[in-house]
Formats: sequence, structure tokens, C-alpha cells
Amino acid sequence: MLPAAVGSDAMERPSEADVERATRALRVAPVAWRPVTRGGQTAASRWVATLPDGSTRFVKIAHTDDTASWIRDEHLFYALAGRRAHLPEFLGWRDDGVRPVLVLEDLSEATWPPPWTAEAVAAVLRGLGEVAESEPPPDLPEARNSQWALDAWPEVAADPEPFLRLGLCSSTWLDRHLDRLSAASAAARFEGDRLLHFDVRSDNLCLREGRPVLIDWNFACLGNPVFDVAAWLPSLHAEGGPAPEQVLDTTDEVACIASLMAGNFGWRGAQPDIVEAPHVRPLQRTQAATALPWAARALGLPPPLD
Repeated sequence: MLPAAVGSDAMERPSEADVERATRALRVAPVAWRPVTRGGQTAASRWVATLPDGSTRFVKIAHTDDTASWIRDEHLFYALAGRRAHLPEFLGWRDDGVRPVLVLEDLSEATWPPPWTAEAVAAVLRGLGEVAESEPPPDLPEARNSQWALDAWPEVAADPEPFLRLGLCSSTWLDRHLDRLSAASAAARFEGDRLLHFDVRSDNLCLREGRPVLIDWNFACLGNPVFDVAAWLPSLHAEGGPAPEQVLDTTDEVACIASLMAGNFGWRGAQPDIVEAPHVRPLQRTQAATALPWAARALGLPPPLD
């Protein structure tokens, strides 16, 4: 099933105003609604709408200014990219200036990991390689200007206590190795001209007939394709999948990216929870818990927790 909105599982159908918005995007009035209850990191609502002919559609409706902006970015990507093997089919759009509505094909019958199998991991790797080799849509931003371009270790150095409260390492370990982590993170290479999804996680992908389909393309950008794989690996390992170095060979480049991920996830995860997206910080903390040991191994440092 597709990821759900925060709290959407408590509702049987959208509000009447959202039903009207969705009907305009669908160009026909649905006869039934089903909330999507798996995953979901933001305050957009997500539904499967059944149409009079029995077919179904996935409907995403913005509920805040942030989610409206992200949905508009996602729509623009689909509109520019056209039909592609690793994208859901784009089927409708409505923007009243307040709560835009995006309509995609219903992927409920696809396989949504976890659990992860070796075959599923290999399929995602092949798919990410195919995405990176595909022609990017025009006018995409550069990866270095995105959310992942933040080297957060300087933030941790300036105020280490929130990071240490996560319990990922001791203060002694951090004092001894912060300079090494910071230097590696600062050297992470974003530059490149390949298409990146830039938010690869299990709640943003499914498998259909052995091929991955990636959703939530609002962070799409151009850059170094190693980032798409590396950003996925901490959550993959946290969900029972293989350790990152079993998927991606450890090189100097990978060690730098792993360090950047560890600092980014750790610093963000240590921030206060987001009221509009209460699942985001716990997810970042989970990713930090696997990313930091990976960075330590990749850099030849002792384990953060001994």
C-alpha cells in the first residue's frame, strides 16, 4: 500500500471540501474512499478512490503550506518527466491555490518492503542504476543545493548535547573522532549530471513485476548517483536488510557520503519533533543509528558504542 498521511487512518473519507477538490482532479466523482495507512511522513492526506467503473486511483491532498509546496514540486516533476518505467502513472491534477490534489495510479497491489530479500535489494539497485542513466527532465536543481547538502557536523560541534542524547555514541568517542567525521563529510561529492530521486526509502518505493517504482519525487535533482544508493542504505539496514558495505563497496567517496549521512540524520533527529510531520524525527533517529556505525567502519574508526 502507499504511504498514509498523518492521522488519515482515523478518517473514513476526506472532508467534503477535499472530496470536491479530488473530484475535479479525477474528473469524475468517486463512489468509495479508502485511507492509506502505511508509512507517510507529512501532513498530506492519502487515499485510494474507487471510480464508478470500478477502477481505483491514488489521491494525495495537501493540508499545509509545506505539503502544498512539495506536492506542487512532485507534480511538476511528473509533468516534465512523462511516462517512465520507474515512475507511477500520473493521472490527474488540481490546484486551487490552497490544497493541490495529485492523482496517480493505485499501486496497492505492488510489493512494499520490508521485509527485504536479496532479490528485492538487487532489483532496487538495478532500478536506481537505470534511473541514473535516464535522461533528466529539464530545469532540475543541483543536488548540492538540496536538503542533503547540509554538512551537519559543524552544528554538532557547536552544540553536541542534543546529538549525544540520542545515545548513538559516548562523549569521549565523539570528542576523539569529530574532526575526522567532519573532514570526511565536508569532502562528500555532490557534483554530477545524473537524475537522482534523493529520498530513497522503503516508504517511497515498491516492486512491481520485479522492478522498483519510486514515488514522492519532490526532491528530484541532478548530482552524483552514489548518493541515491547511499541515502537508502541506513534505512535498509534498519529494516533488517544487509549492512551498507554489503551493498555498496567502501571507497573514500562512499566513506565521505556515509559520514555526511550520519551527521545529517543525527543532527536532524536530535531536533524537536515536527508537529505537522511527527514521524520524521523518529525516522531520522533510526537512520542515524545505522548510519553512524557505518561511517565509523568506512573511516576505520572504532565502534561508536563498545
